[in-house]
Amino acid sequence: MTLTSRAYHQLTSYQRNQMPQYSLDWRNKPSTFKTYPNIDIIPLPREVHHDNEKLSNILKGSCKQDDPAILEIADLSRMLSLAYAITGRAAYGDGYHYYRSVASAGALYPVEIYVATHDVEGLQDGLYHFAIPGYGLVPLRSEDISGSVADYLHKAPEKHPLLIFFFTTIFFRSAWKYRKRAYRYHLLDTGHLVENMGVALKAQGLDFSLSYDFDDQGVNRMLGLDGTREVSLAVCQVPGPDKLKRGDEKKEIVQLMDSIKSASRVANKEVEYPAIVDIHMAGSIKVPAAGGAAPKLDPVYAYSGGIMQIKDPAPWPEKINYEDTFLLRRSRRNFIPTVLSRKYMMALLESLTMTNRIISSENDYQNSVRTGFITGKVEGFDPGFYLIDELQPSFKMVDSGSFTELMASICLEQQWLMNAGVHFLFITDLKKLEQYYGPRSYRYAMLHSGRLGERLYLAATAMGLGCCGIGAFYDGEAARLLKLKEGSKLLYLVAVGLVKQKG
Repeated sequence: MTLTSRAYHQLTSYQRNQMPQYSLDWRNKPSTFKTYPNIDIIPLPREVHHDNEKLSNILKGSCKQDDPAILEIADLSRMLSLAYAITGRAAYGDGYHYYRSVASAGALYPVEIYVATHDVEGLQDGLYHFAIPGYGLVPLRSEDISGSVADYLHKAPEKHPLLIFFFTTIFFRSAWKYRKRAYRYHLLDTGHLVENMGVALKAQGLDFSLSYDFDDQGVNRMLGLDGTREVSLAVCQVPGPDKLKRGDEKKEIVQLMDSIKSASRVANKEVEYPAIVDIHMAGSIKVPAAGGAAPKLDPVYAYSGGIMQIKDPAPWPEKINYEDTFLLRRSRRNFIPTVLSRKYMMALLESLTMTNRIISSENDYQNSVRTGFITGKVEGFDPGFYLIDELQPSFKMVDSGSFTELMASICLEQQWLMNAGVHFLFITDLKKLEQYYGPRSYRYAMLHSGRLGERLYLAATAMGLGCCGIGAFYDGEAARLLKLKEGSKLLYLVAVGLVKQKG
């Protein structure tokens, strides 16, 4: 069975009074750490230098530095320590559950990071897995494969990369709780981590390119994945100063040992959900985009208000630097029913409209999603539903009215959502997107929604606000409340507002 993105989204939609009933098998809870028992970890330096820079300066590109000809192992450690750091723990059974600097549905952390290195001072060229426990690198390949990766990308880079980050997901980690709907969270969580890494790279003044389009089978083989338990979803490259020299023939990558593939097993008893495998395999082959202009994703029928510009707030009302922003980021939902000031709202809006300043991509992935918001208690904004035009940048009202209480009910009766100042919405037209880009377009839309959601997490944290992402809602009711066109669906909701302060 081959699923379309619309069919998968419909198959995994929640309906009121028809929610699946099951209990979690706590004795079989998957491990959130991937380990290779027979390979020694190369420790990363823990004491690394961080600049006392503001997140807004990084996002706006004002801390740009000259591209380095050489990267050191301490530079790599700095990137990894911010993007996927352990930031807290809670007692769990006979041990602890560890939280990280990135948002994740159910704190299950299905995403793994691998890195191919080229001329990194203090580290042999090769392919490594980032080992979070023990904080180090697990060597998987001892040869320099950085130039060969270009053979697996649908658009080869011009410069020889110094670093190539691979982002993968382990299906059962999220499927243990969310079952067949889990592929949504695999993509959102990968987008969260891609954004974290992007900001960490920009903080070091590094350019990079992002691709969701590559030879799935080839990249999985390169990383030592079996392609059924764990799969690759995104590739991020940091270019060096030298041009990439391409050979006439594609180099064959030797298959890694079965013991390396088996490291993707994270529980004694793993259940495979065919819908997850089917939708992922449906998008495993890159389909050339249809001719003509990319589809205009206008998810609503009409607008009720005029255009309002998003102007740069100067400066953002930030309370902490970017490093503390990563380390203090949490899903905070203890919102209080207090009006969110306009300066906060405009900073949040600006954070969402600076995609081109954050990351360069081989494809215009940001056009796969439309961003909207519902205002509840925001200074200078009438209650209603608005859509953002990222290119202008501007926004306009779609419909006036108080929607936050209704949306809280639609989000599985999570009443705390009513007190949030604003609900940000990430929407796409699955039909139009798939007609143009093929089934892989589902990855584009969900991964990009995750990136934008993490951007809100970081911006809100920097300003001392609460933020919490919601991927669980009654899908049909959400579409009806927002009066979306047929084919358009809500993918993700992120609530932001003032929260009760400790003490």
